[in-house]
Amino acid sequence: MSNIKEIQEEIVDEFAMFDDWMQRYEYMIELGRNLPLIDEKYKIDENLIKGCQSKVWVHAELEGDKLVFTADSDAIITKGIVAILIRAFSNQHPADIIEADTKFIDDIGLKEHLSPTRANGLVSMIKQLKMYAVAYQTQLN
Repeated sequence: MSNIKEIQEEIVDEFAMFDDWMQRYEYMIELGRNLPLIDEKYKIDENLIKGCQSKVWVHAELEGDKLVFTADSDAIITKGIVAILIRAFSNQHPADIIEADTKFIDDIGLKEHLSPTRANGLVSMIKQLKMYAVAYQTQLN
């Protein structure tokens, strides 16, 4: 199992293979198609990310001592964004998620290629994943 830093480096390398942002958007859409989908029963208001222009649901569950995320969105680009985050942070220890930086988002140039509302949504998604990690870390202590 790779750690968060290794996964983030893989993501940066993958995005570096593309020549332009149209190809990167297409890749993000593809990642969104392969997202570990949230069970319909978790598509409820309390799992909606606040601050996102689109609807984004994220659910977290502790499996052993690792946090596993599932998600969905009603927008294809947003689905790709949340897929990137879940790939980096799912199946990791809550403490590692809390400590992890998100510099890889800047390294792939994602924030500067999103509309301001999508960029705010990205920040909200990261905050929510980290809040889940804090909540579950408390349970593990």
